[in-house]
Parts: sequence; structure tokens; C-alpha cells
Amino acid sequence: MAGDAAVPPPADAELVDGGDRACGELLLVLARRMRRLRRDTRVRLVATDPAAVVDVPAWCHLTGHRYLGAGRQPDGRAHYDLQSTADPRPTHPNDPWRPAQRTSSTSRNDKELT
Repeated sequence: MAGDAAVPPPADAELVDGGDRACGELLLVLARRMRRLRRDTRVRLVATDPAAVVDVPAWCHLTGHRYLGAGRQPDGRAHYDLQSTADPRPTHPNDPWRPAQRTSSTSRNDKELT
């Protein structure tokens, strides 16, 4: 992992401790926290799930949040630094790895009837 040296979080960073959660639950925790943050807030996610090294950057790409990089905490756990965006792309509330479905006021069946 790039940046394997132990790096303390920036003083202004929100800390999200993902504990030993697997990726799905980890992204749920992260997505809920990110929804409450102001734009340009820096976030440090600490996680032990080995898949996070792939999943966190991919989730940032999906949502539009900025992925800043990864490193190690002083205790050896991996961390991932992110920055919230002003206008993130919405994801499904219970499946934050899936884009939210856009809803329209007219359903497909209604259009076929007109």
C-alpha cells in the first residue's frame, strides 16, 4: 500500500473508525457519515478489511468524493483519506455501492398508455 508509513490524521479530519467491518457494512457506515458532512471536509477512514484498498477508491469514484490516498495508523491498521464533495452522486441508501435509481413522475406504463 502506498504511503505505508504511520501518518497521524490531519487536525481537521473527521475520523471514521470502521473497526473490523467487512466491505458492505463498512461502506454503509462511511456513506451515512459522508451524507452529514459539509463539502470539502477531510475524512480519515480506518479499516481492517483487506478489500477496502480496492472498495474505498471505487466508492469515491462512484460518488464523486475525492480519494486522497492510503497509509497506516500508528497501530498498524490501514487508513484511507477522503474529501467530501459539494454535489456527490447519490447512492442507494441501503446499498451505497449501487447508484440511486432516478425516479420520474411518469412511470413507463403510464407513457405506454398515452
